[in-house]
Amino acid sequence: MQLIGIVIVIVGFILKFDTIAVVLTAGLATGLAAGMGIAEILGTIGDTFIKQRHMALFLLILPIIGLSERYGLKQRAIELIKNIKNLSTGKVLSLYLLIREVAIALGLRLGGQTEFVRPLIEPMANGAAVSEYGELDEKVEEKIKAASAAADNYGNFFAQNIFMANSGVLLIAGTLEELGYQVDTLQIVQIAIPVAIIALVLGVIQNLHLDRTIRKTMAKKRGDK
Repeated sequence: MQLIGIVIVIVGFILKFDTIAVVLTAGLATGLAAGMGIAEILGTIGDTFIKQRHMALFLLILPIIGLSERYGLKQRAIELIKNIKNLSTGKVLSLYLLIREVAIALGLRLGGQTEFVRPLIEPMANGAAVSEYGELDEKVEEKIKAASAAADNYGNFFAQNIFMANSGVLLIAGTLEELGYQVDTLQIVQIAIPVAIIALVLGVIQNLHLDRTIRKTMAKKRGDK
């Protein structure tokens, strides 16, 4: 009976009922099935919400980013890149990859896809191509978007274990110790450093290849005209 909440969620989503109503109904049903009183159920829901209130910050980020773009954040980023000579899309993304790896290796968070890449990095990478080739082909723009997201993911994923207090490092060390392996966090960091360097080199190569791809695509487009 304690699994009745899962059934309610599945049925509610299939029938496209209000999401919040479905989740709350599932929570109440699960609590009642487990023998909890109404006051205890509401208390549990309230305590959980308070403990996870930092998740609500993500919802505040979206309208802030939207307002920033509405009032010219993207255009300012493009203009900034246009004023710097000999700066290609691949160079912009390679520089960001390096900064992302160094920052997370020091335990600093720059943001992520929503807060940093979408409003700043992608427009700057796009602006570098626009300053060189003018109006871009739609396929080129999509490639730049994908490469911008990839640069952030590479830097975050492959360099995060360089920071000794990172949760991933602690999890790896704890799991290995439970399995009987005496491993400290410093050893894990020493292994993570060459991995981050390799990821940086391969990321730079990929970004330089992106520059060549953009050059060929735009040259072909100009030739067709």
